[in-house]
Amino acid sequence: MLPSRSVRALVVALFAVLLGALLPATAAQAASRTVQGGRLDWGIKSSFQSYVTGPIAQGSWSLTAGAATVGGSQFRFHSATGSYDPESGAFQAGFSGGVRFVGHRQSDGTNQLDLTIGRPTVRISGGSGTLYADMISKDRESGRVTTSAQVPMATLGLSGINMRGGSTPVALNNVPATLTAQGATAFAGYYTAGTPLDPVSLSVDTKAPAGAPAASSTPSPSPSKTQKTKKAESTAGRFEDAAVDWGVRRTYREYVTGSIAQGEWTLADGAQDGGALFRFPKGKGTYDAKKQTLDAAFAGSVRFTGKGGLDLELAGVTVKVASGKGTLRADVTNEGTTREGVPLVTFTAKDLTPKDGLAALTEAPATLTADGAKAFGSLYSEGTAMDPVSLAVAVEAKAQLPALPDLGTAAEPSATPEETPAATPSTQPVAAESGTGGGTYLAAGGGAVLLAAAGGGLWLALRRRTAARTTT
Repeated sequence: MLPSRSVRALVVALFAVLLGALLPATAAQAASRTVQGGRLDWGIKSSFQSYVTGPIAQGSWSLTAGAATVGGSQFRFHSATGSYDPESGAFQAGFSGGVRFVGHRQSDGTNQLDLTIGRPTVRISGGSGTLYADMISKDRESGRVTTSAQVPMATLGLSGINMRGGSTPVALNNVPATLTAQGATAFAGYYTAGTPLDPVSLSVDTKAPAGAPAASSTPSPSPSKTQKTKKAESTAGRFEDAAVDWGVRRTYREYVTGSIAQGEWTLADGAQDGGALFRFPKGKGTYDAKKQTLDAAFAGSVRFTGKGGLDLELAGVTVKVASGKGTLRADVTNEGTTREGVPLVTFTAKDLTPKDGLAALTEAPATLTADGAKAFGSLYSEGTAMDPVSLAVAVEAKAQLPALPDLGTAAEPSATPEETPAATPSTQPVAAESGTGGGTYLAAGGGAVLLAAAGGGLWLALRRRTAARTTT
């Protein structure tokens, strides 16, 4: 006897539900994703850092475009953008920020060693990977300066790494890097092709394409409704939306979190952490474009604490600009005592002419004042170079403040399911665990088993119903 129409309909419905649960996940996984936000940590070559700052070169290095430091000898590049295809494993992510090395100062005041590396980009396809970077290098002999965009600087060792099947975030940790021939040339000949460089680590967020389910990722910065309202309320000579970015001093941050102080910093009242800087937002004040003067007060505070009695808070930040010079002040609380309006640093502010509704200074060199030296417990002397100051003031309603460096979501890498721990597990893409090729097939197989079991159960029920009808 044929099964009844209701039972057949139930079987068809069950089939549709189970297939519907499987197919959309497969299709979404295969869709290419946008890389949006993340960081790349790389020391370039730690022995080169030591050489530059050592007794031979007697030089230094400096950070640009929001780059930061992390750990003992790594540079952190930020705000990843690019693409990732979970189906093929193809990956491309470009990062912002740069580092400049100088050394071997000559009698004319120039440096024989002058090398800048910026905007690193990682590209992975077909099991091979390359790190590209913008490079400005000075030939040691001729002194000729060469500027090259996106030089294939290093090959990446991806042995045992399966890039397929990830979602977000995607992370790689301690990937071996080897200098290429083109990289050696751009490196001004300090190293030959094939020289091992420091390993590369990265973590990036990915965003699903339009129409696909969105995974958790860091949203792109955009002005809030409150900000837009404040901009609309701006009047001539007065502004209600500004921000000042200042990292205090890189070595001070490293001292606070290092082995001596073993401390930390905490932000309050709206201050934001940009990795290599702190942003003090919600600036209000007056601005005169003709006179190039500015008087602004900002929200937010940062407090540094650690061993040895370290307890320093900076709040109530204000900035004044006049005659091409700026002064950043703050209320300084140290060991329970507060001094208001302490002038901490001065900086160059030669041009505050608005462009596209935004009056801005980018990374203006800053120098510690005598009062600032006292605020830091004489850890630094007057005239010490502090972190640069960046300032942005929206003088028109349409203007938007620059976005903070986007470091993405931190992630700890892990091995893919089909690999053994011996296969350099610390270099595996984080999200590969949830969807490699094998994982996809396992999911489909599990669905097939479930489907067969359900069908078998219904078939048994049909047999019992048929038998019951026959005996009746």
